[in-house]
Amino acid sequence: MISFTTTELYAWIGGLLWPLTRILGLLAAAPVFGNTGVPQLIKLTLGVLLAAIVAPTIPSPPAVDPTSWAGLLILGQELLIGSAMGFAMRLVFAAVEFAGELASSTMGLGFATFFDPGSAGRTSAISQFLALVATMAFLALNAHLVLIEALVESFFTLPISAAPMSLAAPLEMVRWGGRIFSAGLQLSLPIVAALLVTNIALAILTRAAPQLNLFGIGFPITLGAGFLVISLTLPYLGTPLQNLFNQGIEASRRIPRTGGQRPPPAAPITNSR
Repeated sequence: MISFTTTELYAWIGGLLWPLTRILGLLAAAPVFGNTGVPQLIKLTLGVLLAAIVAPTIPSPPAVDPTSWAGLLILGQELLIGSAMGFAMRLVFAAVEFAGELASSTMGLGFATFFDPGSAGRTSAISQFLALVATMAFLALNAHLVLIEALVESFFTLPISAAPMSLAAPLEMVRWGGRIFSAGLQLSLPIVAALLVTNIALAILTRAAPQLNLFGIGFPITLGAGFLVISLTLPYLGTPLQNLFNQGIEASRRIPRTGGQRPPPAAPITNSR
């Protein structure tokens, strides 16, 4: 007759439940995985499969009753770690969308907004276009696989434990959140600079010929110049996006490292083609 103790039962349940919680937290917050267009059943199935693969290879979790206060504390902490890692990568896409918002307002296309089901808000057309470009680059560079690799690595840098998480992790998220504005401004700088030159030229033109209708000719010119600059800069967006993805992956790795040992840095994302 097969018999087992309560401690062994708690270890088996926690050995699958707690890794699954961290994995589902990342899948819910990370770009592409957390998109509202992905069915919840697909996310749950992927999380269970990853947990079943990862659980036997990670350090043994504490034998704590999952229904006790200590077990619930571990559950909440694992959900927070996974969500923070996914959110760190999501901030990269927020920077790209911010660049689109700056470009749209400079072009005079800020009124062209529509409902975005992913963010449950209104976004501009240029912002959504750049987000789609970033999503295709994210998948083409296999950055989603590198993100999962960073998640598996976090079980060794920050093992499942009942000890409270270090307060340095939230501070790391705050520091990384400021990257939205600097990266978004850098991505939109070519468009903003070109339209600034265009607006200066229009100002000189209307000063020289006051009879010209600025509102009649200014909007089509700035709109056309904006689309022209976007088409010219698209082939060169690969390298900046790749650098941002590498920074996002490194930020995801730094969150669990604040509470564990620092492993050697992993290889950056590179274009294999």
